[in-house]
Amino acid sequence: MDFTEAGYSQDGRKLFEQNPGGAPANLLTVASHFGYRTSFIGKVGADMHGAFLKKTLEKESINTDAVIEDPAYFTTLAFVENDETGERKFSFARKPGADTQLRKEELDQTLISDCKIFHFGSLSLTDEPTEGATIKAAKMAKEAGALISYDPNYRPSLWKSKEIAVEKMRSVIELADVMKVSDEESILLTGAESYEDAADRLLAMGSKLLAVSLGEKGVLMATQNRKEIIKAFKTKAVDTTGAGDSFWGGVLCGILSLNKPIEKLEWEEIRKCAVLGNAVAGLCVQKRGGIPAIPSKEEVLALMQKSGC
Repeated sequence: MDFTEAGYSQDGRKLFEQNPGGAPANLLTVASHFGYRTSFIGKVGADMHGAFLKKTLEKESINTDAVIEDPAYFTTLAFVENDETGERKFSFARKPGADTQLRKEELDQTLISDCKIFHFGSLSLTDEPTEGATIKAAKMAKEAGALISYDPNYRPSLWKSKEIAVEKMRSVIELADVMKVSDEESILLTGAESYEDAADRLLAMGSKLLAVSLGEKGVLMATQNRKEIIKAFKTKAVDTTGAGDSFWGGVLCGILSLNKPIEKLEWEEIRKCAVLGNAVAGLCVQKRGGIPAIPSKEEVLALMQKSGC
């Protein structure tokens, strides 16, 4: 649950607004808005925040059969403070949070084996038992022929050290067919001096398609054979929460619509997927919060048409 900055009280104290979010859930909301069947796998607390998150997913037509409500742990909270540019600082209440307590034996094997795309991030790798459950689920999906999508989504305060974070985040790259990172994360994971060099190193670890997000500059799309920066849509950012998730959700929707193996995609098709992702993100940042800021398919297509895309 994100609590995002929302002005000040009459006494001058900051107000925080309850906004449902979480990186994989933000991404699934994009896919759901584009008409794809989606399911979320995870654990929340049996508390007001967990109930609200589950209800929010259901409202977005995201299947919650694999969402477990655990009375032994509290739903993780993230307090998000924005600076004047819309960039964020995080403070987490997660010691431990319910999301870190999903166990291997609680996974829905049928659901995982039947999906077309399995997406995961690194926040479920910070602690056991969820780390083991995440890796097992990704391997299970890969063996069943799903496209594996990975977003490291580095949050320093959730890791014991930067060194452990890098080791854990790098350890699963070999499972990923497609991967999204920020420019800072690409350098963190590789030790490269530039994100262009980092892209080459990450692709060498196994991914077939890589996106390096560059904020307002757009995104670097890269394969073994080609790289190109796809410019972002010009927009006024109010809150960048969910920007990367919504971008990557748009890219994955584009890939799904093509119904091709990732290695068979033409560069122009990859470019169009990135433009779609940029359009989703460009609209997302104009509103506060994660899931509540995700635009509709109609809004995205209207922006692209208006921009001549």
